[in-house]
Amino acid sequence: MNSFRTRLTLIIIIMIALSVSASGFLMMKTFKENHIDALEDNMVREMRVIAAREDWRTGNLDDMIDYYTEQAHELRELADARVTFIRNDGVVLGDSDNDVRSLDNHLHRQEVQDALKKGVGRSLRNSDTMHQSMLYVATPVEVVPGEEPYIIRLAMSLDAVDQSIARLTAVLIAGLLILFVAAALISYRIAQGLTKPLEKITRVAKRIKNMDYRARVEVTKQDEIGELGTAINAMADSLQVQMSRIKQNESQLESVLDNMINGIVMIDANGVILLMNRRAEDVLGFSARELVGRHFTDAKQQYELSQLIQEALDTKEHLKEETTFYFPEERLLELNLVPVSAGPGGGFGGVLLVLQDVSAIRRLERMRSEFVANVSHELKTPIAAVKGFAETLLSGAVQDKETTNSFLQIIYDESDRLNRLIGDILELSKIESRRVPLLFSPVDLDAFVGKTIALLEPEAARKDIKLSRDVEQGLFIEADEDRLRQIMMNLLSNGINYTGEGGKVSVSIHAAGEDYIRIEISDTGLGIPKKDLPRIFERFYRVDKARSRSSGGTGLGLSIVKHLVELHKGTITVSSSVGIGTTFTIELPVIQ
Repeated sequence: MNSFRTRLTLIIIIMIALSVSASGFLMMKTFKENHIDALEDNMVREMRVIAAREDWRTGNLDDMIDYYTEQAHELRELADARVTFIRNDGVVLGDSDNDVRSLDNHLHRQEVQDALKKGVGRSLRNSDTMHQSMLYVATPVEVVPGEEPYIIRLAMSLDAVDQSIARLTAVLIAGLLILFVAAALISYRIAQGLTKPLEKITRVAKRIKNMDYRARVEVTKQDEIGELGTAINAMADSLQVQMSRIKQNESQLESVLDNMINGIVMIDANGVILLMNRRAEDVLGFSARELVGRHFTDAKQQYELSQLIQEALDTKEHLKEETTFYFPEERLLELNLVPVSAGPGGGFGGVLLVLQDVSAIRRLERMRSEFVANVSHELKTPIAAVKGFAETLLSGAVQDKETTNSFLQIIYDESDRLNRLIGDILELSKIESRRVPLLFSPVDLDAFVGKTIALLEPEAARKDIKLSRDVEQGLFIEADEDRLRQIMMNLLSNGINYTGEGGKVSVSIHAAGEDYIRIEISDTGLGIPKKDLPRIFERFYRVDKARSRSSGGTGLGLSIVKHLVELHKGTITVSSSVGIGTTFTIELPVIQ
């Protein structure tokens, strides 16, 4: 705090010093300018007197120089200043202090030019001949009517002005020193008056920091510092109450919350909430500060939870229930209400509500059940077909050769479909479990697409479907070439399968910025309804189940594609219009 007082004192002194210095500087500048202005006015009057009494002569230059030099010497004694006569062409005709024949032309001197333009010219500069700071003042004199005027110039040394300024500076410095001393004393008293109450507040704040919540600031004034002291006292009161409450609940908190990962809410026998842990705040959507000390019905939770708590308070028995919560987000919770004792007396003290989020567990169980059901359903269809046709053949249809060949072909096709289905299930399982190591290498996309399209051209030709490509030249990507071909083959096969005869399937690959490439696979097929687009990458999800099975699809292709794209750290999206076609867009990083 003493350092703060010292800094405050120095700031005040520096501000005063700057103000006085600026005033002194302005005063000296003003004094000098006023003194020079007075000298100029006096010199102008003297030159007008000289111009009035002077006998101006013209003629031979040497005669003029002799005459005006003599006049300049005479006037030097009277005017106590250097006198110079200048002809209208700038030639010096006479000078009281120098040989005019050694002087250069004065026509372009500042004071001469100003005199010719304004009637009076003034200039402050160091004289090359006198070697000191001089004030030059010049006025024009009409010697020959109709011709340019001559110039009379007086020059005076500014040494006297500089000496006066020096004396004034010494006086100002002495005054500043006295003012500095007075300012230091005054600023110290001001700083002491400001910092002394702050020192008291600081001492009290340190005591509160050391958990001495009885410390208070003695408030004597109602100014800003007084208000700060009042705020410190209010904070100490609040901290004292809170610490008392914390100590009261400490034993309960230690026994219940130390190692719990589920939501915990303790409710006393009267229905008042005693404590909540952070997980319970997340689950219920309320903070402990809002609910602790209030009745559980103030939580504004759903009716089922309130009823269950009330039932537990009434029956004093362990209750267990599962229910869905919709606030602050939808989740399935397992609720356990356990009766707790009131302490050493052993009476009923309330209930402990344990909240366990089982949404993920139930979701995984549901997904597993759905997957098993879907797999069973998908396997059952070809197995039933194989069994049915085999039974028909065994019952005597084998004697009919045409029927036999037809049934055997169906059995073969269904067996092939069953084999593809099992293969896709195993493939998807390996991909989802991350048991598919990717072998990254540089892939020339132009050549890669060409080979991929060549593999599918016979299939497309059977439906008179045109396969086209638009690949930006020179594009390379670091990828697993086999898995990338699996992605392309799946999407292109889908496009061919769901595009009518005479349609078109195209591949477009271009750079998407410096770090990504964009692959677009489009077709002119049936399209996908808008309501089905969010689920198109789900396992076994089919827009048109009958058409999908007739085309030989297993319902797992797009799910496999999505997982493979994500293994390449990319993204896949789909856009479609019914009756117009579908476009799958993949963005993959150039470097893995």
